[in-house]
Amino acid sequence: MPSLTPQDPQLAYKLLINMIVPRPIAFVSSISDKGIRNLAPFSFFTAVSANPPVICFAPMRNALGETKDTLNNIRANGEFTVNIVSEDFAPQMNLCSGDYPSDVDEFAISGLTPLPSNFVQPARVGEAKASMECRLLQIIDISLQPLGGSLVLGTVLQFHIADDILIGDSRIDPDKLHPIGRMGGPTYARTTDRFDLSRPVLQNTPTK
Repeated sequence: MPSLTPQDPQLAYKLLINMIVPRPIAFVSSISDKGIRNLAPFSFFTAVSANPPVICFAPMRNALGETKDTLNNIRANGEFTVNIVSEDFAPQMNLCSGDYPSDVDEFAISGLTPLPSNFVQPARVGEAKASMECRLLQIIDISLQPLGGSLVLGTVLQFHIADDILIGDSRIDPDKLHPIGRMGGPTYARTTDRFDLSRPVLQNTPTK
């Protein structure tokens, strides 16, 4: 088994995206200080806290060390929405991954529907069955180098969940959400092949 020291950032990036799979996709809507809407997918994305509810995603700099419009917009106004990507609008999501000029509205490029949010200015994606309105909590700049990243943490102000995917008051039916995940390169994954494992219940554990 080879052991690699990733001194080449391109090699490190390829190893990361091929090893850490599948990755959920944060489809982030933001708005510039000039009022231009931006919509872009990020697969370095997860939850951080439930009390308060906090999510995070990590936009990377490009090969020239330039930051993405999403990060610039969130720095400017501190608001964004995160929309969960379902398979039925994956092609439109993919259109939004292009490196467009900052004056381009990806809602217009993709044909996706902007819906007004209740607590933040950026729109939600109308086709998304689950969305979160978020206010910026913190940005941690990990690296200012090319392919360096920043960690964006946002507090969830409101959850939006389609009625037809909700089971009870808190469970979401994955067979109706049809979420997709990101693999390496151009490959995506479905979540239709699943299995359950119960967490161990420890009894009579001695107290230290």
